[in-house]
Amino acid sequence: MSEPTMPNLKTTSPSTARPLRGVLAGLAISLLSAAPACAQSATWVGFPGQEQSTTARPVIDQNFVKDWEASPPKGFPTLSKQNLAVMATAIKRYEDIVARGGFPAVPETQMSVGLFANEVAALKQRLALSGDLRDAESDVSKNFDYDLEKAVKRFQASNGLSPTGVVDKRTIAALNVPAATRLRQLKVNLQRLTELARTAPKKYVVVNIPAAQIEAVDGDQVVSRHSGVVGKQDRQTPILRSTIHQLNFNPVWHLPPTVLSQDLVPKGAAMAAKGEDVLAKYGIDALDASGHKVDSSKIKWSAATATAYSFQQKPGPENPLGFVKINFNNNYSVYMHSTSSETLFGRNFRAASSGCVRVSGIDQLATWLLGEQGGWSHERVIGMKASGERLDVTLKKPIPLYFAYVTAWATEDGVIQFRRDLYNKDSVGQVAGAY
Repeated sequence: MSEPTMPNLKTTSPSTARPLRGVLAGLAISLLSAAPACAQSATWVGFPGQEQSTTARPVIDQNFVKDWEASPPKGFPTLSKQNLAVMATAIKRYEDIVARGGFPAVPETQMSVGLFANEVAALKQRLALSGDLRDAESDVSKNFDYDLEKAVKRFQASNGLSPTGVVDKRTIAALNVPAATRLRQLKVNLQRLTELARTAPKKYVVVNIPAAQIEAVDGDQVVSRHSGVVGKQDRQTPILRSTIHQLNFNPVWHLPPTVLSQDLVPKGAAMAAKGEDVLAKYGIDALDASGHKVDSSKIKWSAATATAYSFQQKPGPENPLGFVKINFNNNYSVYMHSTSSETLFGRNFRAASSGCVRVSGIDQLATWLLGEQGGWSHERVIGMKASGERLDVTLKKPIPLYFAYVTAWATEDGVIQFRRDLYNKDSVGQVAGAY
């Protein structure tokens, strides 16, 4: 696999993280990888191995990691028809790897630059087979040098992991996914991508669920790419096709049935037992069948009648929908939205919602969606956030939307991408989703 050289990012300072982000974008590495319902429930409620090096433990700039996770660089569109031929080439490559015995096991020992150990040789062999460690960089020594660090970063980036260059627990788990499993994923996803690429129009938005990322695409070019938060394994984001037809600025949050039954009611009962009011704490109103506000003291949270009310939260800093909600027709009561809390965008694992999709940098996406409305600049979109004004905008030209499930693909630059099989839809067992 041919891929550009990754810059040394392990000890990037916060002041240089953004410029390096541009470098990554320029290298064209495709990095496809709420408290809402879709609400994030949390809002409610050293490896074994030998110490064979005297070097200090690696220091990873957490600000860089959060920045990289939250703001993925642009790259090649996942649904591009140009990716189908290179996908077939990737399948042939992995068929050859499987025929030759697959990948060697990488020992569960944390590794980084400066380590001299037997485990390093196994790591080099594994990365050489997948093409992340180039022939010119490959040798059989036990030394973890800077060429190997670059190879580790290549592998991490193409597997949806933060490119720190440190071989940690998650990186080892990804390295140890069998080649036969990866081959199966490539074949399954080629079928998915063939259908998606065939129907994709010139302008559209795609949410790749396993990657927890969103692309705005126009003319087979990624206009913007965004980190997202998708549904947990037990509250999965659905696969669907629709069209974005409306944006709600500073929306009212109508709590959906899942959040009501699994989050609000249990939380309400637990707080009531302590003499506390869940509705007062979170600024939520309960409404009866006539739409009249109900005194929270009259709600019996331990009784089935609690779900007979409807609940809503007004716009404001505590509203989990944030300042804009993106609507599209579907049978799952899901939508896309911003958030009042951005903490999850800086995490590598972002399956944490009740099914809806939280979008980082949604102001950019909203500006693009409103591009043909007239009078909607980025400054005006940001101004809506600052003002808190309630406004619903129906798009003159609805934008096609795909919620897709793509765990393996290759792009025009020849890079082979893999992501966690979050919902076990590839039928390859748990190992492909265990990191």
